[in-house]
Amino acid sequence: MIIVLKPGTSDRDIEQLVKRIKKYGLQPYVSRGKERTVIPVIGDERVLENVPLTSLPYVEKVMAVLAPFKLVSREAHPKNTIVKAGRLEVGGKKIALIAGPCSVENREMIISIARQVKKAGATAIRGGAFKPRTSPYAFQGLGEEGLKYLAEARKETGLAVITEVIDTRDVELVCRYADVLQVGARNMQNFELLKEVGSSGHPVLFKRGQSATLKEYLQAAEYIVSRGNDQVMLCERGIRAGVEDYTRNTFDVVSIPVLKELTHLPVLADPSHATGKWQLIEPASLAAIAAGADGILIEVHPRPVEALSDGEQSILPNKYAAMVKKFRKVARAVGRTI
Repeated sequence: MIIVLKPGTSDRDIEQLVKRIKKYGLQPYVSRGKERTVIPVIGDERVLENVPLTSLPYVEKVMAVLAPFKLVSREAHPKNTIVKAGRLEVGGKKIALIAGPCSVENREMIISIARQVKKAGATAIRGGAFKPRTSPYAFQGLGEEGLKYLAEARKETGLAVITEVIDTRDVELVCRYADVLQVGARNMQNFELLKEVGSSGHPVLFKRGQSATLKEYLQAAEYIVSRGNDQVMLCERGIRAGVEDYTRNTFDVVSIPVLKELTHLPVLADPSHATGKWQLIEPASLAAIAAGADGILIEVHPRPVEALSDGEQSILPNKYAAMVKKFRKVARAVGRTI
């Protein structure tokens, strides 16, 4: 359920209401807006059936939440959540650009790419220090050494750093270097990891699993937000439809407006993983912007044919800069900026 408080409710009244709810074994989450404060309540709400909450002078109304995902739903939080991490801001009128290589391969490469994508308009650099790979023999990343290179790239350019964490044991380490923790598609339902990154307080880039329905995806996001961390960005990166094998995945572009209707969390698109081919990244990105994406995540590499991972879906820095110019045109057409 959601308890909506009247404008001007005092902090003392909110504190007393929270204590009262907790006495019934429920967990309240206070969400303060400019005009009103709402309190989503998680747990067996039946214990409050005979509790006259609306009789309290500062309670405006009590609403049932029909969605199985309570905290991430628009019912609980009608206004868009804005996620901020350094220079990166996602969820407002401006569409965020995030770019970088699949893997951090060496210091010179990541710093050079950071400079180039920043010049093109990006506000965050992405790159994997820990890489979950299909084959155990494939490049697994540089680990902490890669994290240090990313931090150096941030110092050099001012870009926010986004990198993936794949193990609960590494969350604290990655937090020391990164501005945003990425949870990849393979870990979408790694619930222990989700709880750990939620408890970290760090902003999270949360990718949709390859075979997940939107309901399953949002329920998984609930694990992060239920730990008190609403700084979560959703990311559509393609699903396995089992029909077409020309592209790496099927880009579910329609999921972008659907998610924006269901949840207050910002929604990004990753056309690199969605298509798997550098030639398709531009049209897929333009479609995502037109569909309402709050950010575009693209893999950029100086020598894709030599990339240690995902070279076939990486684009050259100069091609990225040319694409961003087209992104701006579509953004203006739909009332957004880049």
